[in-house]
Amino acid sequence: MLKRLGRSRAIQNAVGLIAVGYLRLVRATTRFVSEPADFPEKMRSNLPVIVAMWHGQHFMIHYAWPKGAPICALISRSDDGELNANVLRRLGVTPIRGSGGHPSKWRKRGGVAALREMLRQLSEGSTVVLTADVPKTSRVAGLGIVTLAQMSGRPIYPIAVVSGRRIDFPTWDHASIGLPFGPGAMVLGDPIFVRRDADADALEAARQAVQTGLDDAHARAYALVGSTDPGNRPQLAGNAA
Repeated sequence: MLKRLGRSRAIQNAVGLIAVGYLRLVRATTRFVSEPADFPEKMRSNLPVIVAMWHGQHFMIHYAWPKGAPICALISRSDDGELNANVLRRLGVTPIRGSGGHPSKWRKRGGVAALREMLRQLSEGSTVVLTADVPKTSRVAGLGIVTLAQMSGRPIYPIAVVSGRRIDFPTWDHASIGLPFGPGAMVLGDPIFVRRDADADALEAARQAVQTGLDDAHARAYALVGSTDPGNRPQLAGNAA
């Protein structure tokens, strides 16, 4: 019954309204610092770009968008994904339905059509946002995002947006959501470019660069708010893409 209720358009709309209102409250009451200081304007010079984020750290990521820049986000076709898509539409973000991850799984998850749509959106000037890690494999970047960069010629920017006051959930992705009236930090990593003629070794190097860039951005963002990253890497050592 709960699953049926969760699929109800009326329930999803109601939850979407509440979620957007809450996120706007957190944004309005959080004292954010940015690094570098001209972030997100620094990203604007390379628009459109591919924004990389970690699963579980995505709830506040839209705070970092350059004002006025068209944004799309890759969202899974799951029921949870439908709710996320509802929220994103209300925030002015265009959802692209499908899943990333390893290219061999794209067709099964709707990723082939999603890839075509992401490439189209990038070619028309929209920035594309997606999680770099694949479901159930937290904080290990997959090849999907670097393949998108290779095919589009657009740079990948690792981004972290965190709050010093937050709820950390005991989930596989170490999900966190900010609370109002606390410190916050937005950190932009260095851009990662992938050559169109990149071979397997170059793609792997780019994948590792995305992973390291996201780890470093989150470590720095949590340090700026006097906290530690709930999904820090030590327990994940030895994982492979």
